[in-house]
Amino acid sequence: QVQLVQSGGGSVQTGGSLRLSCTASEYRGICMGWFRQVPGKEREGVAAIFSGGGKKYYHESVQGRFTISQDNAKKTVYLQMNSLSPEDTAMYYCAADRGLTHPDCIDDSGAIYDYTFWGQGAQVTVSS
Repeated sequence: QVQLVQSGGGSVQTGGSLRLSCTASEYRGICMGWFRQVPGKEREGVAAIFSGGGKKYYHESVQGRFTISQDNAKKTVYLQMNSLSPEDTAMYYCAADRGLTHPDCIDDSGAIYDYTFWGQGAQVTVSS
């Protein structure tokens, strides 16, 4: 069981920035990702990274605006969100997965699939 504790989130105006943080109870050989969900819509994977380093993955809607990064010593993954728009308003979740079926941290279609372990969520609200 991987336990995840999130911090960050909040409210910002269009064009602003926010950073989310997520600290894991273990941080070796796992996929770390950020997801978001709006009421009435499906949860979508926003960004993902393998704890051992390597390629980062982004949903097309955040490419070039969001950056996922990590500090292995702190067992923490970050999501830096820039140029925020009201369309980014959602509950954001940190998630982890051991990658047993998808060691690249994405599924066969290249999407960030639903991970196994979840943080408590943080609301991000962007006003126009």
